Amino acid sequence: MNRQAARNDLEQIFRAAISAVEPRRLIARALGGRLAGSEGVPAMVAAAQRIFVLAVGKAALGMAQGIEAACASKISAGIAVVPTGTPPASAGTRFTIFHAGHPLPNAASEDAARAGLALVRGAGADDLVIVALSGGASALFALPDGAITIADKIVVTTLLLRAGASIDELNAVRKHLSAVKGGRLLRAVGGARVLAFILSDVSGNDPAIIGSGLTAADPTTYADARRVLIRYGLWEKLPQSVRQHLEHGAAGQGAESVKPGDPVLARVTNLVIGDNAAAIQGAGDAAVALGYTVDRRNELKGEARDIGRALAGYLCGVPQKKLCVLAGGEPVVTIRGDGRGGREQELALSIAIELGRIGGQRRVAVLAAGTDGIDGPTDAAGAFAYHDTARRAVEAGVDPEAALARNDSYKVLDAIGDLFRPGPTGTNVADILIALVDN
Repeated sequence: MNRQAARNDLEQIFRAAISAVEPRRLIARALGGRLAGSEGVPAMVAAAQRIFVLAVGKAALGMAQGIEAACASKISAGIAVVPTGTPPASAGTRFTIFHAGHPLPNAASEDAARAGLALVRGAGADDLVIVALSGGASALFALPDGAITIADKIVVTTLLLRAGASIDELNAVRKHLSAVKGGRLLRAVGGARVLAFILSDVSGNDPAIIGSGLTAADPTTYADARRVLIRYGLWEKLPQSVRQHLEHGAAGQGAESVKPGDPVLARVTNLVIGDNAAAIQGAGDAAVALGYTVDRRNELKGEARDIGRALAGYLCGVPQKKLCVLAGGEPVVTIRGDGRGGREQELALSIAIELGRIGGQRRVAVLAAGTDGIDGPTDAAGAFAYHDTARRAVEAGVDPEAALARNDSYKVLDAIGDLFRPGPTGTNVADILIALVDN
């Protein structure tokens, strides 16, 4: 199998994964009671006098369109909050669309959160608030609490991202600097039922983590948030307003996020309608149709470059022909240099370097990509990796190992045409790795 044939198969399998988590389709199935756990949804919708819709995240437009297609006659008002740069699309005449910051919040994120609070406050006891959440919601929907400013939140988020903090750690902090996260949004809903459709981009599909838990109880505390920042050596680098806010909260001088057992949760139904496993299933079905045997690996978890080396070793050791290895998740990257790239580009480059070192002429082709079509602050979703990637990079005048050391994977992979640029996909269920082995 030559490089182009392998690339064609990789792209076809990736497109099948994205199709499996297309938000309009998932929303239609949930509203029709055809997803596990959604059996009571049609009755909930039928009982509502009015419906208010708040859709936030990278899949917000598709989710809003799906809700409107099924519930248009009852929708009183709606908001869809998407990342700046999202291609223009209509979510319907009842929706106001906000374009806000991601991966860092901005002033538009604060405007969107204030508008969202105003929206849900308008719902009464006979109404239904539908919250449609997908990856990216934490940055897109940000309202600082107390004396904290949006600029302060940007500083904190930047420090944690650069330190390689996990999504759990990042969210523990964000929830305790926010007036809407950690279930606080629910306190603005005046008696209406809340139905949350959640497209999960995190391992375990915990509603308390996805979108920083706008509609879920939060098991973390101010003290937990403070410990995270101290653990990464960031405490003294924080704005004074943030340190003061967390210290007061940890001392019991600030209102905590919504905790398990809070009465406000009795009116809430959180329903995960799609996740990384569904995307992997779609990819696996497509691979089988192309004649591959499918091998599902462990979750992509940990440092991208370490995962890459381990995966390359595994791929060089499997005996089967026509094998498709699949894995999903969300690696992390600890920033050590001043280069450009993303976690999936770094993963792909790490795999390529190790394949070049140990793989010889073994025919291995890999695609590592974000299901949202975006990888870090770049125009790529990820990248391809082959046994000859490192050699071709050197021939193009780029040192792949030096580039990896300074987090500059984009430059290497762009120089040899191995970046993957599908554009925004309109969905988001973390990352996927597809590897083809054809001895």
